Amino acid sequence: MRNLEREIGSICRKVARKVAVEESGPFRISTRNLEDYLGPKKIFSDQMLDRNSVGVATGMAWTQFGGDILFIETKLYPGKGELILTGSLGDIMKESAIAALSFLKSSSRKLNLKFNVFEKNNIHIHVPEGGIPKDGPSAGVTLATALCSAFCKVPVNRKVAMTGEITLRGKVLPVGGIKEKILAARRAGIRTVIIPEKNRTDLQNLKKEYLKDIEVVFAERIERVINLGLTRKVF
Repeated sequence: MRNLEREIGSICRKVARKVAVEESGPFRISTRNLEDYLGPKKIFSDQMLDRNSVGVATGMAWTQFGGDILFIETKLYPGKGELILTGSLGDIMKESAIAALSFLKSSSRKLNLKFNVFEKNNIHIHVPEGGIPKDGPSAGVTLATALCSAFCKVPVNRKVAMTGEITLRGKVLPVGGIKEKILAARRAGIRTVIIPEKNRTDLQNLKKEYLKDIEVVFAERIERVINLGLTRKVF
């Protein structure tokens, strides 16, 4: 809403300038001439990815300004198993990344991964927009999905977004800000959102129009989240 106020203010100032130089009105603003007042269409960061990618998963976050989506990127390269975390991540989010990696290691047999793959590769996890601090446990499932995608070499479905805390046992725990997160995902063009099973009651307070054109899926286990998030099942 604050950005909307600024843009409307910009239009009003440009109209006032036209009046000041004695241009004749009335001045009508429509989609046809909006670029004349505000410039070319801006590309915003909260838009869905343009293609399915290996190691890149879409999460949903809550901020003091409302819901938002974030992209978690994972890259593997030859090394000694070092975990590198960048993007202004807080301590809780870093711990979630460590827990996600530990779960993945413990599930290597189920995923048909040789355990030494973790020892022969460094793992770099990055969350873009590094100037913005990020923290909290709700990115746990997204971190696990991005990591699994990178190690199994299976792309993540770009039309799926997720949120939820994870445990070392693979359980998905409830998180806050569900309404704001779903609205952010819908705004970005996401078609499916995955939320913890224990957040099911949060939907009772949502208006039906908030859920239009978007499917909400519930999960109690991280294996279900990963299978739904990737373009093919791995568990």
